[in-house]
Amino acid sequence: MLKNIGILGSTGSIGTQTLDVIRNNNDLFNVIALSGNNNIELLERQALEFKPEIVAVFNEHKADILRDKLFPFDIKVYSGLNGLIELAKHEKIEVLITSVVGMIGLKPTLAAIESGKDIALANKETLVTAGKIVMNKAKEKNIKIIPVDSEHSAIFQSITTKEKKEINKLILTASGGPFRNKEKKDLIDVTYREALKHPNWNMGRKISIDSSTLMNKGLEVIEARWLFDVEIKDIDVVVHPQSIIHSMVEYIDGSIIAQLGISDMRIPIQYALTYPKRIFNNIRKLDIIEVGNLTFEKPDIETFPCLNLAFKACEEEGTMPSVLNASNEVLVNYFLNDKIKFYDIPNIIEKILLKHKKISNPTIDEILYSDSWARNKAKELLKL
Repeated sequence: MLKNIGILGSTGSIGTQTLDVIRNNNDLFNVIALSGNNNIELLERQALEFKPEIVAVFNEHKADILRDKLFPFDIKVYSGLNGLIELAKHEKIEVLITSVVGMIGLKPTLAAIESGKDIALANKETLVTAGKIVMNKAKEKNIKIIPVDSEHSAIFQSITTKEKKEINKLILTASGGPFRNKEKKDLIDVTYREALKHPNWNMGRKISIDSSTLMNKGLEVIEARWLFDVEIKDIDVVVHPQSIIHSMVEYIDGSIIAQLGISDMRIPIQYALTYPKRIFNNIRKLDIIEVGNLTFEKPDIETFPCLNLAFKACEEEGTMPSVLNASNEVLVNYFLNDKIKFYDIPNIIEKILLKHKKISNPTIDEILYSDSWARNKAKELLKL
């Protein structure tokens, strides 16, 4: 039996790599639904290749264009947020890959969980902003949430017990990004072009900037707190520049179990799709002798304050992570457009967090309101 797959964000980095995995295993998977935002040319090519039943385009104008192009092929085209939600609820989908960037993924993911789909999660914002609500809903519906991010996939694979009390801590590894070993004075005038040059991973623009500030690792810490139901004090971050060990789990007896592999997102994507089974692939295998040395360092939170801001937001919980995430998203966009400097990102995020009146146990609407508030506050502080 083919496993029926839906992909939210099929034109992005994770989405295209997911389709690469499916393309190489077309005897195992059937694509039911695809979604994109602006790149309808690529989405059209994907639709014609994989023949999904439905396609959703967040940009409503572009949805109209694509609808005309796909009409002869009997592929339905939905639009807007409601279109993404309808896609997520499609009755034939068994596993939904959520790889859209931003808060846009939250409501469709919740809709998928409500309708009984397992989730292969590659959208950080879903758990960063609403982790408590999402994980409680998944538990209530007996839904599996399988992480796609390499670090969370590594932890998922390294947890060998159902007894949470046997786990001492989770250790998330970070490459250190393109500015590892730089001092604060070296980064004052760096450009977004320099920040995009990640040494190990091929990622989208936004996540590449987050990696350069270490905010990406901070968001992963918040995700891990909810995904694996651990306290924030039981999560550590270590810089591991080789990106061979993708993360580790330390147990109360002193044992540490780690997952290793080359830096290729298709490996955790494939595992999320085939879980609990593993299948062969033609991806280059890790040669541990060739690697030679594995090294580890403490993260420099003075040079990269975004990591510390994320830990603090996670400790406070409530709407603080949503505000952190939203303000960061706005500021990264400005940085990518040459409108602000590198350190404006953490400096303005900190100001916004201090101005925010936290809601301790927010509803989804309150989370979305805090997201909107933070975006407006960022623009107000920048006077842009």
